Amino acid sequence: MKILSTAILLLGLAAAGQAQAADTCKISLKGDDAMRFDLKEATVSAACPSITVELVHVGKLPAAAMGHNVVIAATGDVDAVNRDGIRTGVARHYVNKDDPRVIAATALVGGGERTTITFPGGKLAAGGDYTFFCSFPGHATLMKGKLTVTR
Repeated sequence: MKILSTAILLLGLAAAGQAQAADTCKISLKGDDAMRFDLKEATVSAACPSITVELVHVGKLPAAAMGHNVVIAATGDVDAVNRDGIRTGVARHYVNKDDPRVIAATALVGGGERTTITFPGGKLAAGGDYTFFCSFPGHATLMKGKLTVTR
């Protein structure tokens, strides 16, 4: 009986560990009409085979007036990536996805919409200095946060 109890406990701990690992492979953000993300920091694991970014625009304004996206870049590249993305225009969601400094970027969405992107976890290194931000013109000043990558 003791062996069965121990086995059940170990299985439960393993399942909890897998659930926790899965949680660190997804970033869920909400953006609003006041140009804010609901998080200023997010954490993912470098061990994730893939990482998913989900953005829900909880505001009411359309993408043309108050669109939001999520772009991930090394912190030192954010200003240049944002500037270059704005030049691409709304048709390209204010992101130059061919830019090697862009680690990942979602589509631009308006109020009531959501978008998701999944990218290889190997694009991020544990301990690296990363930022997530919205590249809609003028938004990156307020809509950004720190992305921490753990082992």
